[in-house]
Amino acid sequence: VQLQASGGGLVQAGGSLRLSCAFSGRTFGSYSMGWFRQAPGKEREFVAAINWSDTNTRYAETVKGRFTISRDNAKNTVYLQMNSLKSEDTAIYYCAGGGLLSNRYNEYNYWGQGTLVTVSS
Repeated sequence: VQLQASGGGLVQAGGSLRLSCAFSGRTFGSYSMGWFRQAPGKEREFVAAINWSDTNTRYAETVKGRFTISRDNAKNTVYLQMNSLKSEDTAIYYCAGGGLLSNRYNEYNYWGQGTLVTVSS
């Protein structure tokens, strides 16, 4: 399985970015997908997750109302729309695939390489 994250970059506070993660090697529609992030000097933390059938999502409290996770099973891709970005959102963002709609990184089997998001204040 390969996950390729893209869409990171430099954005001003209050701006928006959309991250994408392309999934290949297995049946994408069989997996729940998640986004995690890791800021410098901090542990990896959960951001958002979506179940395999696109009927359920969950979010970290810190991003709820600002970020939206979605997926397109026909394109084998999961997205993270990030609005109203804050400096504290600066991190490397990782996509992950697993069997459960989970906020725990150790319940995901497959990981992408990460994409850097930098929010300037």
